[in-house]
Amino acid sequence: MTILYNILLYLLAPFIFAKLIWRGFKADAYWHRWPERLGFLPFVVAKPSIWIHAVSVGEAQAAVPLIKALRQKYPHYSIIVTCTTPTGSSRIRESIGAQVQHVYLPYDFPGSVGRFLHAVQPHLAIIMETELWPNLFAGCAQRNIPVIVANARLSPRSARRYAKWKKFTARVLANVKMIAAQSLLDEQRFIDIGARHEQVQVTGSIKFDVQISGSIVEKAQVLRRSIGNNRSVWICASTHAGEEEIILQVFKRLRVMHSDLVLMVVPRHPERFAQVAQLCRKTGFQVALKSEGSSDLSQIDIFVGDTMGDLPMLYAASDVAFVGGSLVPVGGHNLLEPAALSLAIVSGSQLFNFQEITQLLLEAGGLKLVQDQDELVEAMQAVLANPHLRQEMGEAAKKVVEDNRGALDRLMALVDKLMDHSK
Repeated sequence: MTILYNILLYLLAPFIFAKLIWRGFKADAYWHRWPERLGFLPFVVAKPSIWIHAVSVGEAQAAVPLIKALRQKYPHYSIIVTCTTPTGSSRIRESIGAQVQHVYLPYDFPGSVGRFLHAVQPHLAIIMETELWPNLFAGCAQRNIPVIVANARLSPRSARRYAKWKKFTARVLANVKMIAAQSLLDEQRFIDIGARHEQVQVTGSIKFDVQISGSIVEKAQVLRRSIGNNRSVWICASTHAGEEEIILQVFKRLRVMHSDLVLMVVPRHPERFAQVAQLCRKTGFQVALKSEGSSDLSQIDIFVGDTMGDLPMLYAASDVAFVGGSLVPVGGHNLLEPAALSLAIVSGSQLFNFQEITQLLLEAGGLKLVQDQDELVEAMQAVLANPHLRQEMGEAAKKVVEDNRGALDRLMALVDKLMDHSK
């Protein structure tokens, strides 16, 4: 099966690079740093290292507290952080760039993987969430590099896909030392696709361990004063194509009842920033972009977050949050960032990637789910018209975050155990 996998991988190679070229027309960062994708590093790893892979923005953000904990616990080790997307790369460089060495993860070609592992020679490999690469994991096993799949989750869709190739998936997972699952549901799904029972341990989601720095809150306060502290701010974050149109229609209807309401729109992908800004301008409302850096936003109606790395600050400047990828079949995005900031959260119902977190927030009363535009108007009207309800929802959401902290400590205990064994 491995031979067949590699044959298929090489046959797909021209299409893989053609896709990079195609995506580069929307975001030219895809045209750069190709040697890294083939395992050629632009630096020399001079010290013993720990390697962390975070595929894109969400995983990179979740990895930040882990990286900080590793740097504190293992100061004599280089921390190597890989990702696969330009947005993930930007997030890593903006948040922790000076503290780590960063490259793209090479494609899973045997030669590329071999070059990368020979150059990095990590004492430990930590793969965030669910990235299962047969040649990469086999290469780690051959070099006695222990692998942890950390903050691991498996959506129903992914579980069904892996289950179709259970024997092959089981062989891939056999090269993993430990799977630190986010939930009991994730634990069972990993076992169902071939992981051994003793291989999987529920540690919880380290996204609950999110910490919002004082400097972010201070920047948010400056932004909020510029908009007007007496106005209500509704942030719609990590939005996808098809959602902005719905949100803008809802905003038009809400403005009839709440004339001081300001809408913040933060698209998930930077290649859509300009497109979404143009869509907002077509409404006739007064629009400002974060990239413009205006210090007076008192007359705006819509604010477009078109810069990378500013989402926590924009959340902190808001009153009510909608988290995207939930009115379209994407599966949702991180609900815990707004929850940690005591924001009332209104979301679409397509949150299949965050089932347990969704359930916790719903049971606590920190989250309202909607199916369509009319329900979104109704839910937002209820929250905006009742400051007491808004406060109660925000406090309930934050309590969920506070009550579920500790996953980072449990994950670090696993890391310590494997680091001791690898020395």
